[in-house]
Amino acid sequence: MAKKRKNAPSKKKENDSLTLQDQLNEGVWAKLKEKKQSLEAEETKQKEEQLRKQREERKQREKNKSFEELLSESSMNWKEYK
Repeated sequence: MAKKRKNAPSKKKENDSLTLQDQLNEGVWAKLKEKKQSLEAEETKQKEEQLRKQREERKQREKNKSFEELLSESSMNWKEYK
């Protein structure tokens, strides 16, 4: 028959209650938080830049449209005005 093992209390339970912040010293934790904030700020800046570029491209496309394209996109029924 297979031997039954007794589950001895281990240090694992102690480690479960500790968080990453508890395990790291304050200097390292502060650096990580600062890096996280800078990365979030950079990501926000990139998203804003991308939106600005999309708006500018849309504006340029609208500016370069021919009269035919503008007329076809118009919602007015021009046959009524003939």
